[in-house]
Amino acid sequence: MQSPADILRDIWTSAGGDAAALDRVHLTGVEPQIPSSFRVAVAGQATIAAAGLAAAEIWRLRSGEAQNVTVDMRHAVAECRSERYLRLDDKPPPPAWDAIAGVYRTGDGRFVRCHTNFPHHREAVCKVLGCEAEREKVQAALMLWKGEDFETAAYAAGGVVALMRSHDEWSALPQARVLAELPLLSIEKIGEAPPRPWPKGDRPLSGLRVLDLSRVIAGPVAGRTLAAHGADVLLVSGPELPAIPWLTIDTGRGKLTTFIELKSAAGRAQLRALLTDADIFSQGYRPRALAALGFAPEEVATISPGIVYVTLSAYGHAGPWAERRGFDSLVQTTTGFNHAEGQAAGIHGPKELPAQMLDHATGYLMAFGAMMAKARQAREGGSWHVRVSLAQTGRWLRNLGRLGGGLNTPDLTGEAVHTAFIEPMPSGFGTLKAVQHSALLSKTPAQWSRPAMPLGSHSAQWPARN
Repeated sequence: MQSPADILRDIWTSAGGDAAALDRVHLTGVEPQIPSSFRVAVAGQATIAAAGLAAAEIWRLRSGEAQNVTVDMRHAVAECRSERYLRLDDKPPPPAWDAIAGVYRTGDGRFVRCHTNFPHHREAVCKVLGCEAEREKVQAALMLWKGEDFETAAYAAGGVVALMRSHDEWSALPQARVLAELPLLSIEKIGEAPPRPWPKGDRPLSGLRVLDLSRVIAGPVAGRTLAAHGADVLLVSGPELPAIPWLTIDTGRGKLTTFIELKSAAGRAQLRALLTDADIFSQGYRPRALAALGFAPEEVATISPGIVYVTLSAYGHAGPWAERRGFDSLVQTTTGFNHAEGQAAGIHGPKELPAQMLDHATGYLMAFGAMMAKARQAREGGSWHVRVSLAQTGRWLRNLGRLGGGLNTPDLTGEAVHTAFIEPMPSGFGTLKAVQHSALLSKTPAQWSRPAMPLGSHSAQWPARN
């Protein structure tokens, strides 16, 4: 079984990182940290460390000053569950799930998971089932369906659901075989452009401008991480787009936030204007949605030569499921994690991972890939495309191996986290108590210099560079 240092080495060198830089990383703590048969704590630590080391290396490129990066495993796990430890005016988070979200049995004895936190996804499920949005009625209706038939029909109707599959069942699907041929993340040149000089500043990403077009967890975590190292991150949402308020607060730390209506010509013109001065464009829209609006990677590279374009998908950019919508909980369900955890726990049915680890780890990989591509752009020019997916992160996590008896680990309590890793900060919502960033850089400590604010609080323009 690979050590945390070896896992980090693989991530770092696969993206072109200089192996000598790994000597400046210190990984502390031992696994397991939270109850799981999978190596979730190491997955969090290694991906956070990769992003932290990328920031440190950019600082070395900008200033000539090397620094150490330390990531404690327990702190990393806490950060990968940051949404559950957040407190707003000392109040804990509300229930995370919609009333009919979750697991159901189907008529053929299978299990399906419905993700209904957004109204249009809930309506799609109820439309397919022909029932009201009440848990008992959803369950009764599903007894008339075969699991896979419902999964197919719900997706066709615009819903997001997942049939629980074993790892063997998932591995036999064409989509899994496609992912097996792809790297954990890809960084590809998509256009010619001169190198962009680093702007002035006293932090690794000072002066870099990031457009964050993402929601929920993975993409927003990437933007939050870039902001922690000094980037000017502008979160672009739409006034009509549904959001999950608690996640907006937790992942909004360090960001500016504006509304742009991309379905309008005026809104698209606003985004193009912002792009001309952007360094990184990070998006987690449904596959091909932005391309249909004129913001495919190659088009964005034409608007802003030298851009780093980051794409997040649920199931990967190739294969028959490339355009399938998805969330962490659904990818866990359909790729075998819930089945495996259930088996390890001795229960018949799904058991979730103890963190939204596919989301969080993928978010840190997005930030890592964006920084590695940006460093390459500054060195050799070009426009670059970084691609990650929840399912590919899941495949990587699975391949790290299993922990015998891992489910017997005591869970990490909120009291322990709040004693060790929480900092108070103001926000546009009230006083926050939130998990600090767990990648500790010795010369340029991570910090969020902007408070989390309600969506749309700022104008659609960049702050002035120093």
